[in-house]
Amino acid sequence: MRRLCIALCLGVTASAAAAQNSGSLADIRQDLSALTSEIQKLRQESSTTGGTSVVVSGDMLDRINTIEAELARVTNRTEELGHRIDRVVQDGTNRIGDLEFRLCEVEPGCDLGSVGQTTPLGGQAPATSAAPAPAPAPSTEPLPSGGAELAVGEQTDFRRAQEALASGDFRGAATQFAAFRQTYPGSPLEPAAFLGEGRALEGGGDVREAARRYLDAYANYPESEPAPEALWRLGAALGTLGSTNEACVTLGEVGTRYPDSAAATEAQAARGRLSCP
Repeated sequence: MRRLCIALCLGVTASAAAAQNSGSLADIRQDLSALTSEIQKLRQESSTTGGTSVVVSGDMLDRINTIEAELARVTNRTEELGHRIDRVVQDGTNRIGDLEFRLCEVEPGCDLGSVGQTTPLGGQAPATSAAPAPAPAPSTEPLPSGGAELAVGEQTDFRRAQEALASGDFRGAATQFAAFRQTYPGSPLEPAAFLGEGRALEGGGDVREAARRYLDAYANYPESEPAPEALWRLGAALGTLGSTNEACVTLGEVGTRYPDSAAATEAQAARGRLSCP
């Protein structure tokens, strides 16, 4: 803009060279006005209206389906707006580069070779110009089903809950593990779902409810693969809740019932932290 002001001042002094380029300066003003209009449109689209059309009701499964559908809709809309913004950024950057070139043409003494690459609007290149991140590979870790055959949907839902837990989405993981147990009652993965829900609840700060899920996993399925970990985590949770005597007894049972398990080592370390006799 400083350069534009200099060019306009030269025109006020009735310079013949500036007079010959009056048409070009008018074009530049028109382009700047168009760019300003596009930026204003983007600002309006990025402002919230203050309202929402999302209504979540019904039982737990209905609410989960509603939330997933809304997430998909919002994600798609966000991607559409992102592509549109990228197009505006690219077009605006090209037009600004053209303006800089044309300003140099009308400015006396300006070297066209000195006009460098135009910085993108917003200070960075559009997101679409970057190479897409590779999609994470699906987990191939065997599920704790005791060798029982599982339905495809059963495996998918359980892995989705596992992924939510691993990513730190404790509330979402707890909801998904609970929904899994309701959707697939008596599933071979039910003890693991109790354990996973307990871990999610504990991660979210609800240690008391977590202890109940650990107890459900161990008491209902003492011979299952998740049982040793469930018993160890139950003892540790009791210690966190201040029930030290009960915690020490429970942790001691881990080594007695499952002496060769990794949970026995964890339980022994927990007993040391609680100064159990």
